[in-house]
Amino acid sequence: MAIAHGADAIGLVGHMPSGPGVISEELIAEIAASVDGVETFLLTSETDAEQIVAHHSKVRTTAIQIVDQLTSGTHREIKNELPDVTVVQVVHVVDESSVEEALLASETADVVLLDSGNANLEVKELGGTGRTHNWGLSRKIVEACAKPVFLAGGLSPDNVAGAVVSVNPFGVDLCSGVRTDGVLDERKLVAFVGAIGIRRLGKEQGI
Repeated sequence: MAIAHGADAIGLVGHMPSGPGVISEELIAEIAASVDGVETFLLTSETDAEQIVAHHSKVRTTAIQIVDQLTSGTHREIKNELPDVTVVQVVHVVDESSVEEALLASETADVVLLDSGNANLEVKELGGTGRTHNWGLSRKIVEACAKPVFLAGGLSPDNVAGAVVSVNPFGVDLCSGVRTDGVLDERKLVAFVGAIGIRRLGKEQGI
């Protein structure tokens, strides 16, 4: 459904401490092997570089989205093992320190993704919160970062056009904003893509 309505990439959510959309490694591998023409992102909560590589070996997606900070190993070590896989580092935008964190991550990751989680809670929030964050900070990151920056966090058909204007990201990442009762809602998805389409047309016309 997502691909039919114009998604450039699909996120396949591995084990998480919280949040929606978790599916089995077997299903992630099946989906990754069956789609063509779009990127497949493994969302992993592993924080050790070796474990991330091991996780990927089970599913074979085209990209790895690391939703927490690395505690052992580096992005370069992951790239050395998986040179053809895009490494996406998530930064949860909390305050001004998140700008520095994002720029540091961009030195070694291929892509930075800005989200609204909180990794400091007893049960970590690593995505799918349905909350927006300070888009002014995200704009600072986009303007200073040499790598592509995706925006996530509470995006919906009602606010995505404004988010794109405010932040000017390379792309947007969505989850809860197009779900109803935890399931992808085609009506919301169509509305979301329509809002993005309107913004794309405006950019082409210089608006």
